[in-house]
Amino acid sequence: MPQDPDELWVDEQAGPVVRPFAVARGRTGRRGAAIDLIAVVVTAEVPPPDPRTLGPEDERILELCVHPQTVAELASDLVLPVGVVRILLNDLLERGLVHVRRPAVTRAGRPDPRLLREVIDGLRAL
Repeated sequence: MPQDPDELWVDEQAGPVVRPFAVARGRTGRRGAAIDLIAVVVTAEVPPPDPRTLGPEDERILELCVHPQTVAELASDLVLPVGVVRILLNDLLERGLVHVRRPAVTRAGRPDPRLLREVIDGLRAL
């Protein structure tokens, strides 16, 4: 039976059409500094780059990070694995398009317990 050309060939249940490996342009590791899951990312106040030099995910990150976002929030909003988001963030960081603020730590070098509680509560809310 011939299919209707106007009929969609994918639906919500089909999952992502573009695989995360392709979004990261084949890269599986990081080139820059490690970006913590609870690090806060904000778009840098610089002239906007040429849109032809950005992928759709890069553009979305810059839009979302006008207001500070954690790496975990970005991964959730983009529906991408955290590893892929970290790769994309490193690219944007190298170009000076975002700023990454590391999580607060105590004198012992560990994350502040209040911050960890907020992260856990936020993850549960997802």
